Amino acid sequence: MKILTDEELAQVLDKDIFRRISTAADKLGVDCYVVGGYVRDIFLERPSNDIDVVVVGSGISVASELKQMLGRKARLTVFRNFGTAQVKFRDIEVEFVGARRESYSHDSRKPVVEDGTLEDDQNRRDFTINAMAVCLNSDRFGELVDPFDGIYDLEDRIICTPLDPDVTFSDDPLRMLRCIRFATQLNFHIEDETFAALERNAHRIKIISGERIKDELNKIMMTPTPSRGFVDLQRCGLLNLILPELAALDIVEMRNNRGHKNNFYHTLEVLDNVCRRSDNLWLRWAALMHDVGKTRSKRWDAVAGWTFHNHNIIGAKMVPAVFRRLMLPLDAKMKYVQRLVDLHMRPIVIADEVVTDSAVRRLMSDAGDDIDDLMTLCEADITSKNEVRKKRFLENFRVVREKLTDLKEKDYKRLLQPCIDGNEIMEMFHLRPCREVGTLKQTLKDAVLDNRVPNEREPLMALLMEKAREMGLA
Repeated sequence: MKILTDEELAQVLDKDIFRRISTAADKLGVDCYVVGGYVRDIFLERPSNDIDVVVVGSGISVASELKQMLGRKARLTVFRNFGTAQVKFRDIEVEFVGARRESYSHDSRKPVVEDGTLEDDQNRRDFTINAMAVCLNSDRFGELVDPFDGIYDLEDRIICTPLDPDVTFSDDPLRMLRCIRFATQLNFHIEDETFAALERNAHRIKIISGERIKDELNKIMMTPTPSRGFVDLQRCGLLNLILPELAALDIVEMRNNRGHKNNFYHTLEVLDNVCRRSDNLWLRWAALMHDVGKTRSKRWDAVAGWTFHNHNIIGAKMVPAVFRRLMLPLDAKMKYVQRLVDLHMRPIVIADEVVTDSAVRRLMSDAGDDIDDLMTLCEADITSKNEVRKKRFLENFRVVREKLTDLKEKDYKRLLQPCIDGNEIMEMFHLRPCREVGTLKQTLKDAVLDNRVPNEREPLMALLMEKAREMGLA
């Protein structure tokens, strides 16, 4: 972080776009300020493309004047219902809004808006670090207006609200998720009273749509260490309201002095491990969801202790409900997450035994194009504190990857599907789609994957007829 004087801020903002905004505001005789994230990121020395400008007066008028100055290459979009406007010029986007004050009803996050002063506008901001403003008028160009000492909160790496946090969060409960998201993105701490307000107001999140929640969760997921955000969500009670399937993993049950690991913190460790390996959002979601089936599959066995048999299958079946509730895509992205959750135990089982070509062929066939991501997830899932066991698993995973590479190079993928398909089987035995057709197809596929029969028509036909006779079909 870098503390800047007003003169230094003026130098930072000495760019064509800000000088033109300054000229437009002066021409119209209104006060004009750049605010919010752009100002915050100047001090944090972070790149920012979001330029928000507050006008004490009509933001639309200043935007229109700027458009006239920039000419035909600039595009102006006006949102009169909201009193805002946007100007796009080359790769720059500037949002204009008139300074305003807001008041809220208890059952909605949509405020009643009135014209206001700069002070009113800063009062309505979510956090002190987002409430700073820098004047763009020529006589005060570069002057910082920081009534809530946001600059010191930046310096101390603290997230807190400008006014009473209970009012801030109750008025617009989405701000609770934004609070945790900013703390996670910036690696800041949430001030104690602000965090206590998160706990007191968590129930208010129920009035926020799944789509808005999804947007904030995805931003947390795309940070370098999303576990920070999910721990805060759990601590303040929000997680149980938006992702109860994940929150339910935060338990260690003891019986006969034998307990299982805390699967919530294990999941977050796996998620962070994946984030170090990949920036794929949906692979990160697969990591977050990979063990959600453990709560429903947990059983006590007097000999084996705690077991979680088929938690991968149960977890995969839980994915659609979570995606539907959070308005996440229900297309191929959801299917991808389901597939990885379903298959995430397979490489571990292979790596716990002798790594055979047959087992790797089957895994490759079932995972398809997602095989590399599945291996990344499974390697991230090795969080054992037993270094000897961990080293053995990772070494076996290396062998699995080598075999996968060899099989790809030999174009095995092309050969994994038997050359006799289901349509031909139905035609041969005068069957409609049914269980018998599936059994015959699986018999041929198993034989090819196990390398017991070459993927050639004549030997496969012989095997097919033999199996059909056993089933009374021929």
